[in-house]
Amino acid sequence: MELKLNNIEKTNMKKVLTLLLVAGLGGLAAVGITNFFDKKSDATFTQNYLAKYASIAAEPDRPDFVAVAELATPTVVHIITTIDPKSNEESMQGDPYGFFKDFGFRMEPNVPRGGSGSGVIITSDGYIVTNNHVVDGASKIKVILNDKREYSAELLGKDRNTDLALLKIEEKNLPFAVQGNSDEVKVGQWVLAVGNPFNLTSTVTAGIVSAKGRGLNLLRDPRNPETQYAIEAFIQTDAAVNPGNSGGALLSSDGKLIGINAAIASETGQFAGYSFAIPVNLMKKVVDDLLKYGEVQRGLLGVQIQDVTSELADKEGLSEVKGVFVAKVTENSAAESAGLKDKDIIVAIDDEKVNTTNELQEKVGKKSPGDKVKVGIIRSGKNMDFVVTLKSKDGKTTLTKTEKVETNKVLGCEFETIGRDERLKLKIASGVKLKSLSDKSALKKAGIPVGFVLTHIDKVPVGSVSEVKNSLENKKGIVFLVGINPNGSKGYYGFEL
Repeated sequence: MELKLNNIEKTNMKKVLTLLLVAGLGGLAAVGITNFFDKKSDATFTQNYLAKYASIAAEPDRPDFVAVAELATPTVVHIITTIDPKSNEESMQGDPYGFFKDFGFRMEPNVPRGGSGSGVIITSDGYIVTNNHVVDGASKIKVILNDKREYSAELLGKDRNTDLALLKIEEKNLPFAVQGNSDEVKVGQWVLAVGNPFNLTSTVTAGIVSAKGRGLNLLRDPRNPETQYAIEAFIQTDAAVNPGNSGGALLSSDGKLIGINAAIASETGQFAGYSFAIPVNLMKKVVDDLLKYGEVQRGLLGVQIQDVTSELADKEGLSEVKGVFVAKVTENSAAESAGLKDKDIIVAIDDEKVNTTNELQEKVGKKSPGDKVKVGIIRSGKNMDFVVTLKSKDGKTTLTKTEKVETNKVLGCEFETIGRDERLKLKIASGVKLKSLSDKSALKKAGIPVGFVLTHIDKVPVGSVSEVKNSLENKKGIVFLVGINPNGSKGYYGFEL
């Protein structure tokens, strides 16, 4: 009996120590998230989130999917898109996975069609990450939260080479996904996928990580030279993912976001045992660049590469079958400037081993022009290191800030999306507010006051700045606007474009 009691005491002590350790690690993780978003409220939310799953991590061999699901489902949103007929063909081509393009929407030609996908809230003030192929070509983007609140979303930026897009809705104090470290993901660990397959809201499935750094050759399009810079280093899992899961969350067993679900491998279009997610560390790089610079700032080595296989090793007389073979060093590239040569074997980036082209592309893809990376190579059987200063596709080592198109400036006026509280106060389902007017604006000449909340253009409801922009900039002839004046009265205006 005494032996049993000692074992119980030891087990309880181990749990207590584990909880204390997790709480400490949670504090460190919160610091990292605060640096990323630089918001005190987000840091507080993160600390509370981590504290909730401290008890989960105390039993690492028995993941509590119930607790993780409760934490994660409010951070995943349902995305509904409307695509104009003129965008249909282009959008089909931009949806290499066929994830959602046909599901539930059998429309005749020249009729607006729709799509369904998922997204992940990454900040408390409404920034949402999804897949590029979910929103590609969309004229309207509607976001539905887990609690059924609906919003019109603005598309802030997208990157076809990683299949990521960034949206924004006007809301505050939203739950958001606490981000993990995808570099630390291990094959065999438990994961959960959260999304909206087949328009079924907030669906949770579980599985394990099957592989890392998986390339599927889905993002490269021979018709588009830009896609030569596509990065494919997917996390492969066997968590069930189906049409509509695109853009949803892949979570570790402690509730942290480790990937954005993007694709399935299937001959039928339905789940067949394999699903693929974009690593969250790559997502962080893309989102940060879109917010700061308007486009992704990608640092390039400037080499043509291929995996080292037994056949290649025999052909080139290589002693080992490992690393990434440099077939050609591009002229005037970062690699050439640093001293790399054709037929070098790249085996490490910043002292981390690389054994496939996908691993190499992922590690370099998280870098920017001007960043220095340590490249470990094998040349003629000798190990060598080079420090390479990465360049952009234009051969520059400096960052370039793209002049973002002012999507909120239309015909000499400026609109802003209004939040849910203001919509409820005005008793309207959707609308955008006129923020400013130039003297030459057609809207000012029509007598429309600043502060006017626009709800309809030619009897069609509008809920976002992009919808107003798309409607007004392509209009010819008489336009009728309906909304609410600053004094609360109903406003009806007409003018000619």
